[in-house]
Amino acid sequence: MHSIDDYRTHFVSFLETFVTEKEPKNLYNPINYILNLGGKRLRPVLTLMSADIFNGNYKEALNAALSIEVFHNFSLVHDDIMDDAPLRRGKKTVHEKWDINTGILSGDAMLIMAYQLFENYEANVFQALAKLFSKTALEVCEGQQYDVDFETRNDVTIPEYLKMIEYKTAVLVGAAMKMGAIVAKASTEEQNNIYEFGKNLGIAFQLQDDYLDAFGDPKTFGKQVGGDIIENKKTYLYLKAIEFLGENDKVELVNLFSSQPDKVEEKVETAKRLFKASGSADATKEAIKLYTNKAFKNLDDLKISEEKKELLKAFGSSLMNRTV
Repeated sequence: MHSIDDYRTHFVSFLETFVTEKEPKNLYNPINYILNLGGKRLRPVLTLMSADIFNGNYKEALNAALSIEVFHNFSLVHDDIMDDAPLRRGKKTVHEKWDINTGILSGDAMLIMAYQLFENYEANVFQALAKLFSKTALEVCEGQQYDVDFETRNDVTIPEYLKMIEYKTAVLVGAAMKMGAIVAKASTEEQNNIYEFGKNLGIAFQLQDDYLDAFGDPKTFGKQVGGDIIENKKTYLYLKAIEFLGENDKVELVNLFSSQPDKVEEKVETAKRLFKASGSADATKEAIKLYTNKAFKNLDDLKISEEKKELLKAFGSSLMNRTV
């Protein structure tokens, strides 16, 4: 087994061979730009790690890892357009740096490129990867639609929200790990077990992202802090606050998330105050721990060494305690 940094280094080196100058530049330069913005490379690292865990050659999983990363960044380009987000990883989003049409077309090309990377595998592995990818990509789109729908609803429940983040975020983390297991030719049972681990880790990851969106440091978080509040997103923080607040404060929060005020900073600060006062902020931290521990419980079903399980636990713990 290798360290997380080793997997990340090998992946970034492989990515650099993929990000090359191509024509037409107005199609490919935005793709290279978003892929070069950095980020945690969480999903491809998990693909490589998973291949290694099941005694495969992690280098053989590099194309699958890159496919996951290209797809993930494709979804970010289009999400940023839908959210009208100005920043991604502390830099201008693609549609801000170029324009909306460029973001749409370059994003479309990325989705096709993600599929193309599976062509580097033998037929049965290609089929398994493509089948998983198609299912996951459609679920991500469903999750995104739920997210959009929730912005104009005042009756979103916590189970609905958890389903949304499972589809929008967590299934891709699960798929990243399952792809590594597929390349390593692990049994179907082991593939499914590692998928469940990744999915629960993905839910914890998204809940942490929700928390950091409100309470993170803009210097390290890399996105516009308070973006979810500005966009009236019914995150776990919001839903728990609605559950806990008294009637007057609840009405204030509902009204706050039904408007687009001129004073954006004031809206963000008011929401954060209500999240803290209600106990919602603490409840979100507890939910992050809950799903991280749920992921750790999934490891009990894996027929791998304790050393490998500890590596996965260390990775999960680092995500739970991240600030970026």
